[in-house]
Amino acid sequence: MSKESNLDKIKNLPEFTKQFGGLVIIILIVISSFFVLNIMFGGGDELVRKMKLEEERIAQEKKLSELISKLPSGILVTFDGTDHFKLSDEVYEQVCKATKLIPQRAIMGANFLNFRAHEIYTINGNKIDETFVKWDDTKNKCFAGFTVSGNNVGVNESITVSGEALSFLSTGIDTRVYFIKNF
Repeated sequence: MSKESNLDKIKNLPEFTKQFGGLVIIILIVISSFFVLNIMFGGGDELVRKMKLEEERIAQEKKLSELISKLPSGILVTFDGTDHFKLSDEVYEQVCKATKLIPQRAIMGANFLNFRAHEIYTINGNKIDETFVKWDDTKNKCFAGFTVSGNNVGVNESITVSGEALSFLSTGIDTRVYFIKNF
């Protein structure tokens, strides 16, 4: 009998109250569903950590991009005695960290000093497997290099040529390694 009286009370409520009560129940169901899904699939702390790392990386990229846009176009060197723009030690490190490209001119120059690398580079159709530009904190120098292999032409040999990046080419949009000293 009490069930019937409770149902009668609900039936006799104004339409607005019934709709509002239904809305509250739907909201509670949606919130509890998300709560359960978050417990099952949420990666809360790990996701936040990854997002912070990505934000830091983007901020660093933006900072380096601003630096590159302020550099003069042309050849940037790390040593005295030329007409080219000389980089300070601090800017040299930042330019090194911002540089990702090694043009064929720098690769060919470094290849001339390593005959076997030049030979494999020529045999395999001038294919380069990997390039890298890295800042060495212990030596306070920028190192650039590349790896060539003859795997695609049946030569089971891989050679990495690397050396100090002494100069860069600034295009105003990006920087590229201009000269690799590997002797």
